Amino acid sequence: MKKIAIYGKGGIGKSTTVSNLAAAFAEMGLRVLQIGCDPKADSTFLLHPDRPSVPVLDLIRRGGNFSLGDMVTEGFGGVFCVEAGGPAPGTGCAGRGIIAALEKLAEKGAYEVYRPDVVLYDVLGDVVCGGFSMPMREGYADHVFILTSGENMAIHAAANIAMAVEHFAGRGYARLGGLILNRRNVPREAEKVEELAGDIHAPVVGALDWSETVQRAADENKTVLERFPESGMAGEYRALARAVLAAAEG
Repeated sequence: MKKIAIYGKGGIGKSTTVSNLAAAFAEMGLRVLQIGCDPKADSTFLLHPDRPSVPVLDLIRRGGNFSLGDMVTEGFGGVFCVEAGGPAPGTGCAGRGIIAALEKLAEKGAYEVYRPDVVLYDVLGDVVCGGFSMPMREGYADHVFILTSGENMAIHAAANIAMAVEHFAGRGYARLGGLILNRRNVPREAEKVEELAGDIHAPVVGALDWSETVQRAADENKTVLERFPESGMAGEYRALARAVLAAAEG
């Protein structure tokens, strides 16, 4: 089982990328579990727009007994989808929600029941303290990949995430697998991301072009792999999936 956390600044295209990676892994014949660790609970929407997931934190707040099946929704390609959820805006701590959700999944035996070949954690990277670092901890993700563009704020967030991974080094926590460039076509983009890779001693494992195909698929509430499977962009996601797996195995 490959357990992979994808971090990145909010709005960088992380959930879209993770969902397309999940679809690409499923296309390869792998069993995939995608866990959205964002309080907005929208990580897996493109995989099952007609059957919204009930966030785990909502189920916990309601009280009473609930099953593993109540937390998991099967989406496109057979991807198993979970949303951690979060507190109502202005109340509570989103990080604590992630902790509670991941602990509940483990308690209910999600990994044993669904036997995924790949677990993908989609994690907001603007904050890397408390619960947002939970997927990095022992027993959850084994590798962290950081999605970034060449925009200054995205680079800054990626550097902070890399520092957080380094802080946990030596404790059996997740290792930094590398950077993924999600191009926004800003000046010196590839050069700036390569500079960051040198600073954090991690490779750029793959890159995605900016493409209207991604937006067109999202407008129809679908992944590129589902809506435009023969497109060049679908090929880029497939190539990235292979590169991420290779980096995780290495």
